[in-house]
Amino acid sequence: MSEQAALPSNEHQLPAATAPDGASVDIAQLKRIFEAALMTTQEPLSMSELKKLGDAPLETRFVEELLQQLVEKYADSGVELNRVASGWRFRARPEMQAYIGRLDPQKPARYSRAVMETLAIIAYRQPVTRGDIEEIRGVVVSAQVLKTLESRCWVESIGTRDAPGKPALYATTQQLLDDLNLRSLSELPALEEMGNLLEPASQQDAA
Repeated sequence: MSEQAALPSNEHQLPAATAPDGASVDIAQLKRIFEAALMTTQEPLSMSELKKLGDAPLETRFVEELLQQLVEKYADSGVELNRVASGWRFRARPEMQAYIGRLDPQKPARYSRAVMETLAIIAYRQPVTRGDIEEIRGVVVSAQVLKTLESRCWVESIGTRDAPGKPALYATTQQLLDDLNLRSLSELPALEEMGNLLEPASQQDAA
């Protein structure tokens, strides 16, 4: 028997959801649809994309409540549903990575101190030029360092500074936040933590 607009007592109460013609929404089916879509996509799904999965127009709060129920459903499993900068996604819990890595023993990419320091400067001081980075680090920044970060899609050029030579301005991308499992720049960790948090993302790419 399917759930309709009212949930049973063991579920969180949700706001009413109806189609334009007044028809009720099958909540259980909608949760299954969200679950299937999130389990099978390679990239996080945004709120606008999730809303497209319903047969009737859906309010943001209603969708968020359903997603929270899925978060709780998987609370004790090896995977978790997270909200990141680009939207919502399932991923293996960090403590599972050591076991999953046994399926493909390739080592995740290791980034040099220069790369991580450059990434941190861009993340915390953005937008910055190469000259800004060199002034803060006190050493010349090689083109390879920036190329490494750009190829990983963690930083990008967002324009030029109105100064002699029109130097490129660098900023971080949503991909970096997604790989750090963060929603916004305000949640950025300290430099010491950033490398450890990025290792699982590198390991997933190597798989």
